[in-house]
Amino acid sequence: MRPQLTPHEIVAELDKYIIGQQNAKKSVAIALRNRWRRLNADAEIRDEIMPNNIIMIGPTGVGKTEIARRLARLAGAPFMKVEATKFTEVGYVGRDVESMIRDLVDIAINLVRDEHTAKVTERAGVLAEERILDLLIPPAQPKPAPHVTGSGFVMQDRPSTTPAPVADPTSDVELRERTRDKFRIKLRNGDLDEREVEVEVSAAGSSMLQVFGPMGMEEMGVNLQDMFGNIGGKKRKKRRISVAEAREVLADEEAQKLIDMDKVTREAIDRVQQAGIVFIDEIDKVVGGSKDNKGGPDVSREGVQRDLLPIVEGSAVMTKYGMVKTDHILFIASGAFHSSKPSDLIPELQGRFPIRVELSSLLEEDFYKILTIPKNALLKQYAALLKAEGVEIEFTDEAVRDIARIAAKVNAEVEDIGARRLHTILTTLLEKILFDVPEANSESHIIIDRALVDAQLSEIVTNRDLSQYIL
Repeated sequence: MRPQLTPHEIVAELDKYIIGQQNAKKSVAIALRNRWRRLNADAEIRDEIMPNNIIMIGPTGVGKTEIARRLARLAGAPFMKVEATKFTEVGYVGRDVESMIRDLVDIAINLVRDEHTAKVTERAGVLAEERILDLLIPPAQPKPAPHVTGSGFVMQDRPSTTPAPVADPTSDVELRERTRDKFRIKLRNGDLDEREVEVEVSAAGSSMLQVFGPMGMEEMGVNLQDMFGNIGGKKRKKRRISVAEAREVLADEEAQKLIDMDKVTREAIDRVQQAGIVFIDEIDKVVGGSKDNKGGPDVSREGVQRDLLPIVEGSAVMTKYGMVKTDHILFIASGAFHSSKPSDLIPELQGRFPIRVELSSLLEEDFYKILTIPKNALLKQYAALLKAEGVEIEFTDEAVRDIARIAAKVNAEVEDIGARRLHTILTTLLEKILFDVPEANSESHIIIDRALVDAQLSEIVTNRDLSQYIL
């Protein structure tokens, strides 16, 4: 993690992408900073400091998932987003809750491997360059050794009566080195990128083996496909590719040889245990129905909550890389809780999420800020799309405020889906422009004003039935 990020700095970074929801930002900023504080606390109490898991409550589209996603990027920590509805109670067909920890470890392995690969990229590039030069200029063949018979005598060819020219081995080696140096310069300058060479690469994905293990086999963390797929060793095949592609393929192979995977695995597991973040979305969907209704899809929902308890509280999960302890993994849950409330969760699970943050619905001013302030604002995204066609699009301030007003109005009258409403409104507003460019619309500069917004959207907004189906 980055220790220089204080809670104020974390909130400032989140403000670049998320509008409002200051209470939620403060809570996650404190939780993230506490990870670093615990790692720098006295060793005798470090293991006793447990993370304060968070549950975020609010309607869809207000930034719950985006807060967790941006938080993981700031932390540089293994992050896993799961849907609570994808898990089933042990004994039912589906995924068990421990699979989220196994997936988190896989993500950490890839994260740490990429970091180690970046450190050896330069060295791997040099080695790949030498392999390409070997393909372009094969090395000199070694002189064959004399044949020794079983009796110990050395058999030699009968000398020829014609004297053979005496070759200068030194000049031959120097000539080959000079040639390699010339080709090395051409290779670095890109002059040989279009030339084709034949390389031997791993036949990744060539095995079509599909293994279906018995129920419960997933709990052991055993990847049967990997186990049986590697029987007989890794297959390699020859491919004829360009030098430019060969440089990338061979550099990747050399980088994998330079990486110590045992070290990567140890570091990844430690990072999961000390800094892992699991975001459990749609936690409200595993709240059971009424007590009178014990059948149907609700039958295993309470069981999922019970299975989550030991994972969130702290337990050991077996993965194919080894045992992983979940004691210090930060769990962030979220849910809209439209038809239920947090108190409908089983009491034990409620106690595992001591921090509750309520996210507010978005207002007209929030929509205006969402359209203009964030780095990834929708208006900036559409401007970038049309710029690829050589068209510059400009939104007047009155048009942007009108779009924000329409979004707030439709959310209030139809269904509150938060900022996602802006996607449907802008798609409807810009549909004709996006379709006509570049054939039917040759303008290089398009201005979206309030009159155009009203012309495109006013009828749909005033007609409630159209709003339900279009916006």
